Amino acid sequence: MDTIMPLALLALTISAFAIGTTEFVIVGLIPTIAADLTVSLPSAGLLVSLYALGVAIGAPLLTALTGHVPRKRLLVALMALFTIGNLIAWRSPGYESLIVARILTGLAHGVFFSIGSVIATTLVPKDKAASAIATMFSGMTVAFVAGIPLGTFIGQHYGWRATFLIVALFGLAAFIGTAGFMPRHLPQGEPARLIRQVRVLTQPRLLLVYTITAVGYGGSLIAFTYLAPLLEQVAGFTPSQVSLVLAAYGVSVAFGNVWGGRLADRAGPVKALKRIFLLLALVLLALTFTIHVAWLAVLTLFAWGAVAFGNVPGLQVYVVRQARHFSPEAVDVASGFNIAAFNLGVAGGSSLGGAIVAHIGLDHTPWIAAIVTLGAFALTALSGSLDQRDGLPEGTADSVAPSRAEGASS
Repeated sequence: MDTIMPLALLALTISAFAIGTTEFVIVGLIPTIAADLTVSLPSAGLLVSLYALGVAIGAPLLTALTGHVPRKRLLVALMALFTIGNLIAWRSPGYESLIVARILTGLAHGVFFSIGSVIATTLVPKDKAASAIATMFSGMTVAFVAGIPLGTFIGQHYGWRATFLIVALFGLAAFIGTAGFMPRHLPQGEPARLIRQVRVLTQPRLLLVYTITAVGYGGSLIAFTYLAPLLEQVAGFTPSQVSLVLAAYGVSVAFGNVWGGRLADRAGPVKALKRIFLLLALVLLALTFTIHVAWLAVLTLFAWGAVAFGNVPGLQVYVVRQARHFSPEAVDVASGFNIAAFNLGVAGGSSLGGAIVAHIGLDHTPWIAAIVTLGAFALTALSGSLDQRDGLPEGTADSVAPSRAEGASS
């Protein structure tokens, strides 16, 4: 059994890598897909929104509906659905079938990350639970550093359909690994009933945190969704250079996630989030001007990556802390809804970005993203002041480790 456990954890990590790649690789391929399918940039960007909606809807709803399904069987089915979705994208004759493929893979994404971190902790001794979660979600980090830029490169040189074929092969590898190495009898908790999940949404203070998550995470997506067109049409990079810039951006994101987690540990989630949102707004505002000069654009993208997703650990830590106070009987459900809020932010941000591109212009996305991010700063300050009024502590270390990993699933 000891030799099987690491291989099972590796299967989860490969799954996370494949899912993370397919979620955001579309960002680098938007100009290519738009040109090939003869649709507008906003229509191509809608593929990001629809995927995120699939995640947001699938995470709470399908997790509840599949609560009684044995965990191994469910994981195998999810990776089969994910692989089929990417194969449909590979063979898509047009825009409509590509939409279907994105929604299918989004549904698999939502349920996988709802149960994946829990399963990872059952594969190792209790004192290594946090390390197991971190290992699994390292697949998401590698997706940003390598999967997304490599997928962009493949799509630009061999057609965007080839990218989805490669991702489908990773999904197939994860399917085989899960079927072959995942223990048959995994621990299974009491499934969360839909009524229990709905009750969480009646807590105003949790709804405020979900709003912060959606607005703060979605703000970046207004510009990030159209990063490839910005780099090509405004900054003047060639398609091949865009994949290299995305790789550099991914490295910066990896450092930013670590930095954001440590800041939340040290300063507490509210102070950390206010600092990160303010820095993010300033960087996005600067991008409005630097995107017109190639080398300045690259430097700004490095800074953007360092703060773009650094808010994830603090947001997930904060919702767990608030749930322990306002809804202690459903902390896990409250945390799961924050994953949905992340993806609602992705859907809303990318949709708003598409409207801006269609009606105002591509180069206006960064400064509007900055304004939205400032809105998240204001909401965080409001929530922090309400905490002080109610005498709530700034943060506790015991919630940081698991929540940081859970946040990566967005």
